[in-house]
Amino acid sequence: MTEAEGYPGVGRVLVVIPTYNEADNIRSITDRVRRAVPSVDILVTDDNSPDGTGTIADEIAVADDHIFVLHRAGKEGLGAAYKAGFAWAKNKGYDAVVEMDADGSHAPEELTLLLDQLRDHDAVLGTRYIAGGSVHNWPMRRLLLSRGGNIYIRMALGMPFKDATGGYRAYRMPVLEAINVDTVASTGYSFQVELAWRAHRQGFRVTEVPITFTEREHGVSKMSGNIFKEQLLRVTTWGLQARKETLLSMVGRRPRQGSTWP
Repeated sequence: MTEAEGYPGVGRVLVVIPTYNEADNIRSITDRVRRAVPSVDILVTDDNSPDGTGTIADEIAVADDHIFVLHRAGKEGLGAAYKAGFAWAKNKGYDAVVEMDADGSHAPEELTLLLDQLRDHDAVLGTRYIAGGSVHNWPMRRLLLSRGGNIYIRMALGMPFKDATGGYRAYRMPVLEAINVDTVASTGYSFQVELAWRAHRQGFRVTEVPITFTEREHGVSKMSGNIFKEQLLRVTTWGLQARKETLLSMVGRRPRQGSTWP
């Protein structure tokens, strides 16, 4: 398969990279992606960054016909940026999309790990918390918060994934269409949890691969206490709704012959 035809066994792949004030990182991350997997394309979705990230991305795109830029009116959250990128990919006829942070925390050199698994799966989650995965340069408090949050998510939603909050992942386009990504309500980091949960509930083949996560060297992290609280609230609400649906479906069933109800 040639570069024009895409990644072997997957097809045309678009790496979507949302940006907001990533002027110090955007050149490096796009260059690393292009060197790591020359057959993929890149879409930078910039939320009108005040530091000129969008202008830099335009300059990069002019010099490389595998790189494109989607300018958005303003900062509307990670989920909105990804949904815009997914819609762009669908309109351009891509077979798969990859989510990747702009700050270098996701190693483009590990992108082939995700894409190789996508040959036999519908979605692939890059995971920090399985054998072979790791986190570098995080304070212990943040690491414990992340790991504890993922344990709570597994318990609340009944998902088997060890890292449902991670942002390095790949989806085949039919998955995003089937789970109706346009109706995903989350805008912050809970967007990742909601996508994984919808894919899991609909029975898609979802797997995890170990990745190396490295905290950014330049710029400021977008994570905050409010974002974590939003994620916790949404997960709790989804879990309660799922349990309610299960109970209602059980009440609506007819007892088996010879059994009693309740």
